[in-house]
Amino acid sequence: MTTDNRLSQFNSLANIRIGTILMLGFSSGLPLALTGGTLQAWMTVEGVDLKTIGIFTLVGVPYTFKFLWSPFLDRFVPPMLGRRRGWILIFQLALMALIVTMSGFSPKSFPWVVALLAVMITTMSASQDIVIDAYRTDVLRERERGLGAGVFVTGYRIAMLVSGALALIFSEIIGWRLTYLLMAGVMTLGVLATLFGPEPEVKVVPPRTLAEAVGGPLKEFFSRPGAWALLALIVLYKIGDAFAGSLTTAFLIRGVEFSVGEVGAINKGMGLIATIVGALFGGLIMSRLGMFRSLMAFGILQAISNLSFMILAVVGKSYPMMVFAVAFENLAGGMGTASFVGFLMALCNPKFTATQFALLSALAALGRVFVGPPSGFLVEITGWAVFFFITFLAALPGLGLLWIMRENVGGLDNKEEWGEGAPMGTNKN
Repeated sequence: MTTDNRLSQFNSLANIRIGTILMLGFSSGLPLALTGGTLQAWMTVEGVDLKTIGIFTLVGVPYTFKFLWSPFLDRFVPPMLGRRRGWILIFQLALMALIVTMSGFSPKSFPWVVALLAVMITTMSASQDIVIDAYRTDVLRERERGLGAGVFVTGYRIAMLVSGALALIFSEIIGWRLTYLLMAGVMTLGVLATLFGPEPEVKVVPPRTLAEAVGGPLKEFFSRPGAWALLALIVLYKIGDAFAGSLTTAFLIRGVEFSVGEVGAINKGMGLIATIVGALFGGLIMSRLGMFRSLMAFGILQAISNLSFMILAVVGKSYPMMVFAVAFENLAGGMGTASFVGFLMALCNPKFTATQFALLSALAALGRVFVGPPSGFLVEITGWAVFFFITFLAALPGLGLLWIMRENVGGLDNKEEWGEGAPMGTNKN
């Protein structure tokens, strides 16, 4: 691609559609850390035991099952701002109210109240994600979709930096309560994007019935050969990465005794920047390697990166080793995410992209949700070094299944050969 072509692509960023998607990416990414790593750090600082911290990872269950109510959001239209922006605004306002409420409770003194609020936040966040994904698909013109996906990820990662690294740093200055109140206020940026964002240029008629909204996407997907094997691959591919990440913050604070501020600056701050770089670099390499080779290469790097934390656990508190482990893990994770999201998109039929993507992305979150609860118990039994070696082993079944399915996955690159009913980008209609 020539320099002029690149400049032409980037010039198309300067429009209200792309700007809106950037801010909605920010709105989508902000709640995740507030019920994940940041909440985990808050609980660790207040002295909550590891078993409880591990169990708290179950608050992410709504992200896994969000496909169950995605047809409802397709079928019904709010009375203001249209089918997509109306729902987005409702969920954004609910998120702001819930985050404000959570700020008033200590996870040490009121663990189950905080747990309930965290589940409600993740439910509203997952619902917001469903509609933002649909809005992004509807509002962007075809030539803007690649750039739109890029700026969405950028906004999402910036939000995770704000609610992750900056929130941890602010917690040492203004305390946890004011930090969460500040995060609720920052959600206003997403609300403004929703209020002033454009409506899709093409008007889409909602499904006439819930049965139509539910049945069509599922029937199409499960009519494909190897559908169940594809679902297993989606669940297993990043499970080792998710297993290691379930207690990374607690490990760095309690296992090797770095301060909360150091963890915020290096693990949350530099780590998210490394993830962005990895995702961009992985997307570039993926266009040359193809689907299967990208998934395999990046999956192997993800598995090996877990061993860097095992080494850190063995050598103890070491700033150079911490920086290396965090950078390696996040670069590899970013590359793996780029190829994995491309894989999910390739599996979606254009007729049912919203519900199918919600289904597939929710399945992908299974590892992150369900490996968390046993992780605290496992650490207490084996110690940190053995725990991270086990997370390396957990990544191997997914890579083995990927190798077995190499012809099927590699065939996703041959879009011209796919016919009626095939995944996204292949349907002739």
